[in-house]
Amino acid sequence: MKDPSQVIHDCAVRLLKMAVTKLPKDVEAALRAAEKSEDDPTAKTQLSAILSNLELAATGVPMCQDTGVIIYYVKVGDKFPYSGMIQDALVKATRRATEEIPLRPNAVHPFTGVNSGDNTGEKIPWVNWEIVPGDSVEITVFPKGGGSENVSIVGMLKPGVGLSGVKKLIVDNAMKYMGEACSPNIIGVGIGGGADIAIKIAKQQLLRPLDDTHPEPAVAKMEKELMEALNMTGIGPMGLGGKTTVLGVKIGYAMRHPASLPVGVAVQCWAARRSTAVISKDLKIEYLTHPGGK
Repeated sequence: MKDPSQVIHDCAVRLLKMAVTKLPKDVEAALRAAEKSEDDPTAKTQLSAILSNLELAATGVPMCQDTGVIIYYVKVGDKFPYSGMIQDALVKATRRATEEIPLRPNAVHPFTGVNSGDNTGEKIPWVNWEIVPGDSVEITVFPKGGGSENVSIVGMLKPGVGLSGVKKLIVDNAMKYMGEACSPNIIGVGIGGGADIAIKIAKQQLLRPLDDTHPEPAVAKMEKELMEALNMTGIGPMGLGGKTTVLGVKIGYAMRHPASLPVGVAVQCWAARRSTAVISKDLKIEYLTHPGGK
């Protein structure tokens, strides 16, 4: 019989390898469409350079030297028999991937400044847990780079500003950081809940495929309006001008307190790295974002 812990471990290492060397098809397609539609020569050059980078990364080299802080999203079925093995397997997989791929060591102690050297340490890798019905586990790796993370924000707005105030916060933030987050970006927005809930929801939106549509028409409408508004800023690829400032805007929400309007804005650079697999109770693996595990 296969060792369940080893299966989870090996799967996580492969997910990390795929995430940092090959973008999901929806993101790559959006970048290629942007390069084709750009009229600005500088913008077209920047997007062409990104696409060339992707071709080089496909040979097995990370597409960006900043391979991010390692974050996992784990949806574990309430009947999955090996749930107690997941945490340890993910930590060990992170250490192995750091050495073998390699990933840049990005886990630094906030008080001493000492780098752990293997992307692990206190609460890192960070694992977001969700218990769902079923007997399988879905694991998503999400290496989040520092440049785009540095311009993510939480705004505690007064409810009276309404959705127009939410839109203003998002656009104003983009105008402030301009190209510092390696645009074209993907913007995740979380509205409601509390400060921690809003930013958590915002970051989760970055896992949504670019070609999906929010099921609620009002939310989908706001996503479209924000994408159009941000692309009209002219910030463009790498902040050097052009019509492609964002590849997508994704919004989620939670019910809010009547006296509070929290808004989380999670910014993702063009290297929207994510990879997902499902492991069944009999330890069969299905790779979703990179079919066949490639």
